[in-house]
Amino acid sequence: MLERYGIRRVQPMNEIFNPHLHQAVMEIARSDVPTGTIVQVFQAGFMIEDRVLRPAMVAVAKGGPRPAPAEGSPDPTAPPANENPPPG
Repeated sequence: MLERYGIRRVQPMNEIFNPHLHQAVMEIARSDVPTGTIVQVFQAGFMIEDRVLRPAMVAVAKGGPRPAPAEGSPDPTAPPANENPPPG
């Protein structure tokens, strides 16, 4: 019924955690999946077009291998860029 109004359910099982779409409520130690993977969904989320109405409440894996970085994304181990150089 909600689809008729453009509202879709977000069920992010086995996806990489995205703080814009998901609300992490706990971490679970898992070595069989990459760190940051959603391993349990407590409450589905909802979106209307590209806006989040309610984020999905999820549990996220920790302790596994790091996920492979997406092409074109910055190196997550690199220090953050300084927007303002130090005075001197």
